[in-house]
Amino acid sequence: MAEITIIPAKKHADEIVRTAAYARVSSDSEDQLNSFAAQIRYYTELLKNSTDAVFVDMYADEGISGTSAIKRTEFQRLMSDCRKGKIDRILVKSISRFA
Repeated sequence: MAEITIIPAKKHADEIVRTAAYARVSSDSEDQLNSFAAQIRYYTELLKNSTDAVFVDMYADEGISGTSAIKRTEFQRLMSDCRKGKIDRILVKSISRFA
């Protein structure tokens, strides 16, 4: 009979996760700029004070439409850092801000 080896599951709660945040607003209107600043403050404080995450960076594109990723320089920098293996998790207010 073949021997069965049981490999224990990883304890994700014990891992430190390299985490980044991304914010984007599509116009320069006052309410959007207030939301933009609030998102940056929130994610920066959240990640700086986290005990289970390493804050990689805050990536933020201001007043740029989401219809083209090419013009979103911070989004491009974020994707580049992901490809380089620097980031495990990305926080974003809404998937529509990311996609």
